[in-house]
Amino acid sequence: MGRDNQTWVREFILLGLSSDWSTQVSLFGLFSITYMVTVLGNFLIVLLIRLDSRLHTPMYFFLTNLSLVDVSYATSIVPQMLVHLVAEHRGIPFMSCAAQLFFSLGLGGTEFVLLAVMAYDRYVAVCNPLRYSVIMHGGFCTRLTIASWVSGSVNSLVQTAITFQLPMCTNMYIDHISCETLAVVRLACVDTSSNKVAITVSSIVLLMTPFCLVLLSYIQIISTILKIQSTEGRKKAFHTCASHLTVVVLCYGMAIFTYIQPHSSPSVLQEKLISVFYAVLMPVLNPMIYSLRNKEVKGAWQKLLGQLSGLTSKLAT
Repeated sequence: MGRDNQTWVREFILLGLSSDWSTQVSLFGLFSITYMVTVLGNFLIVLLIRLDSRLHTPMYFFLTNLSLVDVSYATSIVPQMLVHLVAEHRGIPFMSCAAQLFFSLGLGGTEFVLLAVMAYDRYVAVCNPLRYSVIMHGGFCTRLTIASWVSGSVNSLVQTAITFQLPMCTNMYIDHISCETLAVVRLACVDTSSNKVAITVSSIVLLMTPFCLVLLSYIQIISTILKIQSTEGRKKAFHTCASHLTVVVLCYGMAIFTYIQPHSSPSVLQEKLISVFYAVLMPVLNPMIYSLRNKEVKGAWQKLLGQLSGLTSKLAT
């Protein structure tokens, strides 16, 4: 069939997670609450870092960007998903679908690179603490952050362009919760082997390369921690990395399972659940992980709450 004779789709229909009304209503309530907690939690993290001068360090500068990425990523998917859970028509225009894919891919790629940057920051803090302030100065941190955002955006632009130049013919039903790359590519009525190669290359560049850098950083970090003679010293060094390491395991683990599989691909249901994990759970987990496992953040919370309590008492009297 020639390209000139093909019918081009103007709108896609997202099939979502379920067609059962009661299940959809339950998911709407659950995801709505989670999304509100995501926005509030990440906003409070950014505000806390902004207000407490003790948190004006490279680690928390990167954490601010991570919170912004998480909120933006969730916003690119969850509001539309909530509408479709209670709407009779689950259509999404062609250009809106392309925009959603661009932002979700770009923000996802930015997060992977940013986590590698944060791993390097922890490597310098543990393995070269005396030169930490010299190496991780403001200008260098800003350049690393800009590189994270730019790399994610460029990759997303390329992937979105080559995905939506494919003729979809009359295939308009996307069996997914959002316009995800693999789900959209499956609709094409032409050979998509080149797109699959591009997805693999993209995964290697923006997923496996940062993951390898994280792995190398933590090999050096663990090696250095094991050389510390005092138990208290080892415990303190480990706590500087615990929150970040937890997020890394969760974030990279799911992505590698989805995009880097040598012999088989995940089922459609697995893809949907993994997308829900990234769009709904990860953005709300990150502020909790960094708040609950980080003494500096907990101390800043206590200080802020104490100040608010004191201000409330003064106003009451």
